[in-house]
Parts: sequence; structure tokens; C-alpha cells
Amino acid sequence: MKLSEIHRGKKELTERMTLADILLLAALIIISISGFIFIKKAFPQGTDVKIEVNGKLAYKLPLNSDATIAVKGIIGDTIVEIKNRKVRIKESPCPNKICVHTGWIDRGAVICLPNRVTVFIDSSEVRENKAIDAITG
Repeated sequence: MKLSEIHRGKKELTERMTLADILLLAALIIISISGFIFIKKAFPQGTDVKIEVNGKLAYKLPLNSDATIAVKGIIGDTIVEIKNRKVRIKESPCPNKICVHTGWIDRGAVICLPNRVTVFIDSSEVRENKAIDAITG
């Protein structure tokens, strides 16, 4: 495909776009950005890192501390690192290393399922001060 054919294809596409196409594209962009902002506000960054082993709390540390912790799991030690208000599993004895490849997180959780280690950022203290946002049933 020649460069002139590509240029002609782009020109034909922009000439065929109607006002409705442009409005639809703009609406989709606005909805996408709004969704991103909503998610950021709905799930605030937490204040503590909680580390559980086999469902039981093993460590609770402030997220603003810099630390490296060796957590004894069921198949070996998992190394958890906290730095710059983020946390990651640095090393783990699990075979696939999915937890290690997850990388740094600033909300949510990282789970090493084979070693039964869960690292999550707890925002319950942040959310406790908010009013009820939904009731079902």
C-alpha cells in the first residue's frame, strides 16, 4: 500500500463523517473521561497496607512508610515492598510469578494464590466517614 493511498483513505474517511458521527465520538470521549474520574473518586487511596496469610492478618503497616517485609507463606517467603505510597510483591516462591508481574499498586490488592499471601491497600478508614451510598433489598 502506497503512502498516497493511505492519505487518500484518511481524506475519504474525514469527508464521510457527519455531524452525528462527530457528536457521537465527542460523547464517547466525555463518557470515558467521566467514568475514569468517577472511579478515582469512588475508590479513594487507602491509608494502610494489610498483609494476610491464609486469610489471617499478619501485618498492618501505614502506606506512607517505606519498608520491605518477608512474609512467611505456606510454600515459602514472599517479599513485600512498600515505597512512595505504593506496594508490590517483589519476590515470591510461586511458579508463575503472576503476583510479582502485577507490579506496584496504589489501590486494590495483589494476591499470591499458591503461597496464600494477600496484600491489599485498606481504605476502610477513609470510606467510614462517608454517608451510605446505596441500600439494596
